[in-house]
Amino acid sequence: MSRTRTSLLAALALVAGASGTALSTGPASAAASAVPCTVDYKVQTQWDTGFTAAVTITNNAAAKSSWSLKWAYAGNQKVTSGWNAQISQSGTAVTATNASYNGTLATGGSISFGFNASYSGANAVPSTFTLDGVTCNVDDGGGSGGGGTGGGTGSKVDNPYVGAKVYVNPEWSAHAAAEPGGSRISNQPTAVWLDRIATINGVGGGMGLRDHLNEALKQKGSGDLVVQLVIYDLPGRDCAALASNGELGPDDIDTYKTDYIDPIASILSDPAYASLRIATVIEPDSLPNLVTNAGGTNTSTANCQTMKANGNYEKGVSYALDKLGAIPNVYNYIDAGHHGWLGWDTNLGPSVQEFYKVATTNGASVNDVTGFIVNTANYSPTKEPYFKVGDTVNGTTVRQSKWVDWNQYVDEQSYALGLRDKLVAAGFDSGLGMLIDTSRNGWGGSARPTGPGPLTSVDDYVNGSRIDRRIHVGNWCNQSGAGLGERPTAAPAAGIDAYVWVKPPGESDGSSTAISNDEGKGFDQMCDPTYGGNARNGNNPTGALPNAPLAGHWFSAQFQQLMQNAYPPLS
Repeated sequence: MSRTRTSLLAALALVAGASGTALSTGPASAAASAVPCTVDYKVQTQWDTGFTAAVTITNNAAAKSSWSLKWAYAGNQKVTSGWNAQISQSGTAVTATNASYNGTLATGGSISFGFNASYSGANAVPSTFTLDGVTCNVDDGGGSGGGGTGGGTGSKVDNPYVGAKVYVNPEWSAHAAAEPGGSRISNQPTAVWLDRIATINGVGGGMGLRDHLNEALKQKGSGDLVVQLVIYDLPGRDCAALASNGELGPDDIDTYKTDYIDPIASILSDPAYASLRIATVIEPDSLPNLVTNAGGTNTSTANCQTMKANGNYEKGVSYALDKLGAIPNVYNYIDAGHHGWLGWDTNLGPSVQEFYKVATTNGASVNDVTGFIVNTANYSPTKEPYFKVGDTVNGTTVRQSKWVDWNQYVDEQSYALGLRDKLVAAGFDSGLGMLIDTSRNGWGGSARPTGPGPLTSVDDYVNGSRIDRRIHVGNWCNQSGAGLGERPTAAPAAGIDAYVWVKPPGESDGSSTAISNDEGKGFDQMCDPTYGGNARNGNNPTGALPNAPLAGHWFSAQFQQLMQNAYPPLS
């Protein structure tokens, strides 16, 4: 999915087609020599009815004394004014030619211009640019990029999940199969969490990364197979939730690079694994915390403020994107929280800016980003079937209800697609793919509503309609009443690459009480069922199950409840 139409910092060769397929993982120098021209098209600012864009042309062919750049829009965008170029438009086709003072474009030289435009609906980045009749951002055959779906030393596909099996982790599968009734789901694919350095080689005689990849080759057979890996060991990890704190201190960025990311990249680069499709989930909870919990508000924590000040979340994520994105068969998905965290306009806009910043600095490029994942290890429903954010009760919007609390979204699929539109408008590729973690968001069982709530008040309507039975949408730890969600599914909707089980059902979110351990995991009161809450959950009870073990450890009682409340129900 998200290979961009822009050259950005890496100046990589790209294939920019209507399907959203675009590649290159080769070195920038090789790409530049083979691409006759690159175009960096960025939406700098956007509002409801318009936007401002900046365009930079780089000429890698013979020097020019004049130039003409052409593209076409897929929507109803209309250029209204421009600068540093003469811009005309006929229908969807746009032509920008040089001004009287900037016609000279040397070999290796660049020219920039900008414009304002109106639009409504989607604002997708144009898929193809031609400079004096020559297609830009496409390898002419002399470099490391390629046409179609090939590039670098391997190939990338538009959606790695389509036409592929997904790796079943034998260790999780054994836990599930050992539970009464667990054999009904023990063959489902779940992600492998690399949540500390020791997991790379294996902990306590367990499987290491190479063991999983070797097993994946066996499961793959003659077809295609996706292996899902969670990259999760940032310095000062998960600064707002003690249960998932990590082993690295806030300043251990060099250790993160050399002892964690570099060894993982080295293993994934092994040619023996080139036939696997490797989907990485990049650092859950990190970047959203910088947006919402580091700004001095009542939800801020000192740890998050530290991580924002030292920049090590951003440096670490950029480094991971850069190193892993350079491997031809790796597909990076950045964690983007969930609707109950970032769904408000005041959080979503800054989050998109943060994501774009990290994908375009410290060596990273949007070429390194396949897509984003929402609801990682969380409980928000994929879809709320009985009410929508646009509903009203006696003239009062449901956004005014205590549950929705003015959020723009009420479920994960609408949030994922809304976020996707904003990411594309910010400069990510129009083929960007989204994942939704559906492992524990089914909310079935006897408490599940069967239709809309009563119209006696907006709160009665929402509370009677919502399948999400949590006390508060900010509750995240071992939630009582939750159930297994949609089974892993490829391409369930336009813009959604897959429903996935990234959080393995049955693995705890955190301990209910303090437990001494050597894994760097602290005790978070949000996992204590007797705790009265804090600002991040509206000072409500936590809704957490009792007697939970450390995060990532097997929690049999939760696994049984997840099966009992599965939706769709287990047969």
